[in-house]
Amino acid sequence: MIHPIPPGSRDVLPDEMRELRRLNRALIEVFEARGYGEVATPTIEYDEVLARGGGRDTESAYRFFDENGELLALRSDMTVPIARLAASRFAGTEPPLRLCYLASAYRAVRPQRGQMREFVQAGVELIGAPAPEGTVEVIEVLEAALDAAGLDRAVIGLGDADLYRQLLTEFGIEGEARDSLLGRLAAHDIVGLETELAEVPGISDQQAATCVALSQLRGGSEVLEEARKLGGEAVQRATSQLQATYETLAERGGADRVQIDLGLLRDLGYYSGAILEVYDPALGHVLGGGGRYDGLMKRFGLDLPAAGFALYLERVHVAQMEEESRRGRAS
Repeated sequence: MIHPIPPGSRDVLPDEMRELRRLNRALIEVFEARGYGEVATPTIEYDEVLARGGGRDTESAYRFFDENGELLALRSDMTVPIARLAASRFAGTEPPLRLCYLASAYRAVRPQRGQMREFVQAGVELIGAPAPEGTVEVIEVLEAALDAAGLDRAVIGLGDADLYRQLLTEFGIEGEARDSLLGRLAAHDIVGLETELAEVPGISDQQAATCVALSQLRGGSEVLEEARKLGGEAVQRATSQLQATYETLAERGGADRVQIDLGLLRDLGYYSGAILEVYDPALGHVLGGGGRYDGLMKRFGLDLPAAGFALYLERVHVAQMEEESRRGRAS
């Protein structure tokens, strides 16, 4: 008899579990070798705590009431719980704080899109290190983690979380129209973006063309100069910050697998400044992401800059198996 499990969840059998354990150990060893101490937080948090993170990810949390009528939620990522932990447990510690984790998270998603309701994340949080040096350190740890997983073809996209928010404000687009356009960008829905831009009152054809053109720019540092030709204060600010990060990475020999992607936008509300996404040609899904969240710690009473990343373990494992299979075929 087959007893079903909820869509977006899965069973893990012994052979795969052994492979996942090896991957888990390899990643934690990389993090600890770079000075990141492993922490754990409760699976359940007060909803009010998680809500401080804001953004669409908060809206997808599973919520329920406890026996005292308190509203609780399953964590939907690890950054907000670790921000709460750092502010509560390390308020008097000299920064920077280097913390890492390996933990399950939960989101109320649409499983028919191939998304998981329950998934495992491995990542780091660097709290108290400003840009660009802190961003560069996080990218270097991410590169080492990808190497440990055998994903030498994986590419790290580097963008700016504030670019389109500020650009749309610069164009006079606010409220629901702005949020909808940002959603299109986060979903990489260029067709939908063009359609909605054409329907926004007051936006010129040139402004609409600028939004679409920026979203298509990706490559090396040369794309920053292409972006500047499109003009605007938002573009100038974003490209200046991205150039500082990229040049620092290049000086330290870590820019080879980094691609500047001005179409990159993550839909978590706490990101500000540099953002990251990890792609691998062996898999059609994003393997992970991260970036700066310089304003989040202040919401918990600890005003420190911060950055981090998270990898989706199941996706990394699938990409790892595909890469091993590819190497086997090539030999």
